[in-house]
Amino acid sequence: MVTKPYLWESGATLEEHSLRKLKILREYFGRYLAVRCALPQQAKFRLAIVDGFAGGGRYLCGTPGSPLIFVEELRRATEEFNVRRLSDGMSPLDIECLLILNDESPVAVVSLQEQIEPMLASIAQDVPRLHIKVEYFNEVFEAAYPRIKEMVEQGRYRSVLFNLDQCGHAHVERSTLTDIMVSFTSAEIFYTFVISSLLAFLQKADPKIVMTQLGFLGITPADMSPLEGQLSNREWLGAAERVVFQAFHGCARFVSPFSINNPGGWRYWLIHFANNYRARQEYNNVLHQNSSMQAHFGRSGLHMLSYDPNDTANSLYLFDVSGRASAQKQLVEDIPRLVAEFGDTVGMADFYGSIYNMTPAHTDDIHAAIIENSDLEVVTEGGGERRKANTIGSNDMLRLKRQRSFFPLFFSASGKA
Repeated sequence: MVTKPYLWESGATLEEHSLRKLKILREYFGRYLAVRCALPQQAKFRLAIVDGFAGGGRYLCGTPGSPLIFVEELRRATEEFNVRRLSDGMSPLDIECLLILNDESPVAVVSLQEQIEPMLASIAQDVPRLHIKVEYFNEVFEAAYPRIKEMVEQGRYRSVLFNLDQCGHAHVERSTLTDIMVSFTSAEIFYTFVISSLLAFLQKADPKIVMTQLGFLGITPADMSPLEGQLSNREWLGAAERVVFQAFHGCARFVSPFSINNPGGWRYWLIHFANNYRARQEYNNVLHQNSSMQAHFGRSGLHMLSYDPNDTANSLYLFDVSGRASAQKQLVEDIPRLVAEFGDTVGMADFYGSIYNMTPAHTDDIHAAIIENSDLEVVTEGGGERRKANTIGSNDMLRLKRQRSFFPLFFSASGKA
């Protein structure tokens, strides 16, 4: 499957999958800013944003592309945060952003500049607490990356967000993704590609990986090329998800391998890379606010990639109401077993860190499953017990109760506990 690049000179058509990606990106970036700017004592927040395949600004229908979304959300957040701070008697907050925009197309870069500059002029006049510096690149991303990295490092930016929405092919090396995640203290990446491109890439890089993961479905090397008839197959989606995760799990501590839910099949993937569980936690929550936009086939509890063709727990998870109900039921069973692997007690921060590569679940569902479970209790720093799901915090302790109903983790040789 070959994906054609956008023709910005004649007006790029916005496809449904791109519209879905942009909505998720906007909402997540809004949450990103809210979390990073939450401290009352904070007077300044600095970040760098790198849009490696930035495009020409607006699509033919008038919808803003990702660079304009970043600017719009930065303005909205700065204004809202400071209005709230003023009403609460808090000191104002300045946001300083280095925005690096790259596109291989000279036409796209010129178009983007024409649309960004008026926005920046308006911000300079009306939003004095927001400071945006824009740098433009007109290169293949891999060629531009060394200079982009140097620019971010020289600016001493610790919070760095990369948006790598490539046009269908493997234009970003895995080594580059890894380098981004290890080079900056707090880095996150949104990475988009077409499934068929990924499988072709993996087949070339290491065909044994693909065959190991897809062999139980009867998929052979000959099946890799004509994928169109298999892209809507749910089992295929589950298998491909594990291929994605195995391919990229070494790039970052937390990898979100969910596909864009297209009516015509599972063609596009939007992967989120992060090194902090809070980022993956917020990303999961945003996906649930956009139910049916992304999809996962498999378990919805704490072992989402443990696919078994005969397991009735496998289902199509669309981050919707029915999916959340299924997830919560599985979480009630899965969480005590995980706590038992630690012994009988684990800090909530460590618990979060251990689960967010294993679950698509919403934070509220995880907390609800903990409170509803008769085998678990949440203990505060002061020794009290949490009674409500929405009061659980990262400084609490999750503990197995002394008297519990679930079966023991360990068994004797005779098969008895």
